Amino acid sequence: MKKLLSSAALGAILAGGSATASFADSMNIVFTHHSSASNPFWQAVKKGFDDACSKLEASCQMIFTQTEGSIEQQSANMQAALAGKPDALITSIVDNNAFDQIISDARAAGVIVIASNVDDTDGAKGNARQAFIGQGFVPAGYSLGQAMSESFPAEGPIKALVGVSAPGQNWSEQRAAGVIKFLEEFKAANPNREVEINRLDTGTDGAVVADRVGAYLNAHPDTTVYFDTGLWHAGVARALADRGVEPGKVLLGGFDIVAEVLQQMQAGYIQVEVDQQPYMQGFMPVMEAYLAKTVGLAPADIDTGQGIVRPADVPALWDLSKQGLR
Repeated sequence: MKKLLSSAALGAILAGGSATASFADSMNIVFTHHSSASNPFWQAVKKGFDDACSKLEASCQMIFTQTEGSIEQQSANMQAALAGKPDALITSIVDNNAFDQIISDARAAGVIVIASNVDDTDGAKGNARQAFIGQGFVPAGYSLGQAMSESFPAEGPIKALVGVSAPGQNWSEQRAAGVIKFLEEFKAANPNREVEINRLDTGTDGAVVADRVGAYLNAHPDTTVYFDTGLWHAGVARALADRGVEPGKVLLGGFDIVAEVLQQMQAGYIQVEVDQQPYMQGFMPVMEAYLAKTVGLAPADIDTGQGIVRPADVPALWDLSKQGLR
């Protein structure tokens, strides 16, 4: 017989109490995704995941890929995890087709499936997952472009470079589309200014990104602004500093609040960052899976936001970053 969750028990979960152990002691939750353990963003997601699992005293595992962004490795990890018949699968959906059958089969077997961090671009119409907890990528990209425009020079040409970190993957392509959408609107609204928009496939290795963008900047020294669809513009900032390029000569912006990004914001090299609250992306899917199993509540979509962060915000974020919460 299914145990019912009392309001007191739910309150104990949210307050961090241990009164829920009897409800969750049999829960087995697996989180598979597309990133490697070296990616600092995902350590904050893992912190949220681990904290939620600890509160429920559930049996949980997060499985990283060996290679950053490997769809093949994620798919294999997902299949191996499902062979263990977990109660719930949390996963990122970076490709519109690669995981459809796996997730459909999991749902048919009664596994709760929640997408976190990245969703199918068609949402529930494109994949059998029950909910998505994460950022709206096109709006977030648009917000990045809009916030960065406040730092554009008052006159003269705008030469923008949009770095697509993972060509073909939903999160990167959608963020780039959002940035480009804003830049095209900016161009239309400023017909007397030259506005040039270029795209570059940059990768997800900091050193590679710095080399590729650095080579582009050497060939196009009049570049005004570089947008990254991930956090790897921090490496570009470091490369600019090593070359003796002064902060602000090339405006930089991207996504995620990790330590190196905060450092480069303080140094003046990064002007704008977009936060997607990774801790929430790890914590909330666990709680939704718990509620789905114990009281039959349908998992619900949660937009984890597109908070704009500027250098003035950095001091307040340092302690949270050091704790692995941001």
